[in-house]
Amino acid sequence: MTTDVNATSSENTRKSRSASVRTIPDEGRVFVFDTTLRDGEQSPGCSMNLDEKVQIARVLEEMKIDIIEAGFPIASNGDFEAVREVARVVKNSTVAGLARCNKADIERAWEALREAESPRIHTFLSTSPLHMKFKLQMEPEDVRQSVIDHVGYARNLCDNVEWSPEDGTRTEHDFLCRCVESAIKAGATTINIPDTVGYTVPEEFHALISMLMNRVPNIDKAVISVHCHNDLGLAVANSLAAVHAGARQVECTINGIGERAGNAALEEIVMALRTRSDALPYDTAVESEHITRASHLVSTITGFQVQPNKAIVGANAFAHESGIHQDGVLKNAETYEIMTPESVGLNKSTLVMGKHSGRHAFKAKLEELGYTLGDNAFQDAFKRFKDLADKKKDVYDEDIVALVDDEVVRVKDRVKLVSIDVIAGTKQPQTATVELDIDGEIREGASDGDGPIDAIFQSIKKAVGVNPHLQLFQINAVTHGTDAQAEVTVRLEENGKTVNGQGADTDTLVAAAKAYIHALNKLAVKREKSEPEAMSA
Repeated sequence: MTTDVNATSSENTRKSRSASVRTIPDEGRVFVFDTTLRDGEQSPGCSMNLDEKVQIARVLEEMKIDIIEAGFPIASNGDFEAVREVARVVKNSTVAGLARCNKADIERAWEALREAESPRIHTFLSTSPLHMKFKLQMEPEDVRQSVIDHVGYARNLCDNVEWSPEDGTRTEHDFLCRCVESAIKAGATTINIPDTVGYTVPEEFHALISMLMNRVPNIDKAVISVHCHNDLGLAVANSLAAVHAGARQVECTINGIGERAGNAALEEIVMALRTRSDALPYDTAVESEHITRASHLVSTITGFQVQPNKAIVGANAFAHESGIHQDGVLKNAETYEIMTPESVGLNKSTLVMGKHSGRHAFKAKLEELGYTLGDNAFQDAFKRFKDLADKKKDVYDEDIVALVDDEVVRVKDRVKLVSIDVIAGTKQPQTATVELDIDGEIREGASDGDGPIDAIFQSIKKAVGVNPHLQLFQINAVTHGTDAQAEVTVRLEENGKTVNGQGADTDTLVAAAKAYIHALNKLAVKREKSEPEAMSA
């Protein structure tokens, strides 16, 4: 459906947009543009449904993220609906939608964003010689004219327009300057310079941003943004170098997820600026105490586990095994910790949870961990906590996080586990019987297998009627001890589409079943998506 430009220019469709225009920030203020819901979802194996995107968006808003890029509305009806719902529920952050430089994309993005309190259309077009010749098959002047035409078209619909020259770091400088100047003249309020393939290095990227600041005559009319990929492991370093050169918006994702090797990690950008304000005299509005919660939520929803040695949010980030380190930390934590665990939401436990803990203590623990649940969700979570406490002597914070995330994010899954029975051992074949709720209908599946896990997966496939290929099976303990919850990750592939699934339970076999079913639900989301070519970096 084509949007009438004149109609959308009217006052009733421009509601609240005077407040949506981002002015040039103060000298030391850096805007944080989170693209977990868009570029993060382009990670192989990662899919999020509407409810999951809204859950993450709410947490990002609580963190005071400046701009939330909610998706690529023209990619699929599911993506369009997710962007529209995020635009409706988010009130305090700008909500952006991605669009290629063509009218259909831009109109679809605006249709999804128009109810936002603070909308932004983010449009892009490749500018490097390689991309223009082989991907676009366009001459440079035709590319520049397309930038002018489509940025102007987007600005007719929305006062807040961002433009990105895809593969910007491999674009010839003279042409890049001309395109940036033209985009700003056409109405772009933010110019984003992407390192699409993670090719640049910090000194080179600093020089590129400095060059634009010095050579583009109207550069002061727009916020300069950067979007760095991590192919060489330099995304965060490149982003910080760009900030030092004058960029005042950084595009990043929770846990650094994204295409190929991922994006600059939001938590690393924020904490680097906060911790090293002496060397980097800049700051963000992000409330970093929500970082750990956001990291756990994104990991659970996407099925992408955080590596233990990941900066800021990894399990070992504040762990000390060396005797020398332990001695130093006990005497003064600053000897080996350059930031406090509390600053990223890792609050030290003051309540020991167990089977005798009541509702009040459990609610206090949830609030301490950053969860606010409605009455029904709280009652369900408390029941699951009691069930877990009957199986475990001590319930750790990590157990509660796994319990709440594992269940709350699965509320609207189409396939749910009802029951599972397994026979295993050395004297008989390993067999499994599962009972599933599939769109409200109870189905059973039974099978033997090469071990109990294989039997479970074969039974689930029979009950659902699908046959995806298992690419990855991984088990981790949530905490220590023989009664620890197991956290299982599986990766499934079907017709070239890959998804990750995650499940947690004190019974490893049950956790495996949950993870496999989670992945099947992700595959259902993938089937609904038909992403167009030329996704932006």
